[in-house]
Amino acid sequence: MENVKEIIEKAWEDTSLRSTPETIQAIEYVVEQVDKGQLRTAQPNEGGSWTVNDWVKKAIVMYFPIRKMEVQEVGIFEFHDKMKLKTDYAGLGVRVVPPAVARYGAYLAKGVIMMPSYVNIGAFVDSGTMVDTWATVGSCAQIGKDVHLSGGVGIGGVLEPPQAAPVIIEDGAFIGSRCIVVEGAHIGKRAVLGAGVTITGSSKIIDVTGPEPVEYIGYVPENCVVIPGGYMKRFPAGDYNVPCALIIGKRKESTDLKTSLNAALRENNVAV
Repeated sequence: MENVKEIIEKAWEDTSLRSTPETIQAIEYVVEQVDKGQLRTAQPNEGGSWTVNDWVKKAIVMYFPIRKMEVQEVGIFEFHDKMKLKTDYAGLGVRVVPPAVARYGAYLAKGVIMMPSYVNIGAFVDSGTMVDTWATVGSCAQIGKDVHLSGGVGIGGVLEPPQAAPVIIEDGAFIGSRCIVVEGAHIGKRAVLGAGVTITGSSKIIDVTGPEPVEYIGYVPENCVVIPGGYMKRFPAGDYNVPCALIIGKRKESTDLKTSLNAALRENNVAV
């Protein structure tokens, strides 16, 4: 593996190496391992931190130029692209409802359900997760176990710059309808985002449950219940309302996930 990493790093710095058989073989090997979940573009560490494997992302970026455009036909539909699609869903134990699409190089664990939705190359979707109708999982996004991405959710992707952190949605999180999570934002375990919440890498997430507000940037702590909010900001032309996200409650760890979710929504009057 270290040898493959070295080949990828050298080819990234010296573009003349990218067409050599050795480099092409290394690139294809990395993408195959990402597709199988043996390699990840980012991975969790003990203590809650994450490591971005930028060399894996470099291999994915270099995979595009070595692919050739091809016409693909599915019934009456015609496509023109250079990337393969995932196959053998039955063997993988993944339920895929037409016309859901996942690209080759995206990992889908056993028990994942894809309603008509899209998962891009480099993404990692763990077991028991539901990717609901018209939800999109962008390139290299990391989605944990038993996550629910509700209808129309947009999970942003990132390939370049290689060192940039992907979006991370941790185990048990519930992302409500039409939420947007982009720019390397990080959603903690079992967190609940109510409908329409937007979280970017620079978004203010303000905990208003205590006597004083507590502010996070681009990060929602575990078990938090979040709704759309706003705050006043002064501009040269005057004071205007700027969007943010508000933490208004917590999911209880002592109860079942489903029970806890329903209780959190009822108690805090959150729409999903």
